[in-house]
Amino acid sequence: MGWLIWIGTCLSLLGVGGLFWCIVLAMKARRAGLDDAAMRGRLQQVVIYNMAALGVSALGLMLVVAGIVMD
Repeated sequence: MGWLIWIGTCLSLLGVGGLFWCIVLAMKARRAGLDDAAMRGRLQQVVIYNMAALGVSALGLMLVVAGIVMD
């Protein structure tokens, strides 16, 4: 079940990369000097990406744990 661990690791790293990407998007939105409504809309979009990245990372961690338990 070593392959399950490696797939989970790749998914977890992809999720962490997505989280850093969300940080970059939020910082760009902050520096853009948008008004309140535009900033709210941009950050709502970033929250969606953030939740997706967290989900991918959690799925990867579950695969890693399942691979370790099955091994």
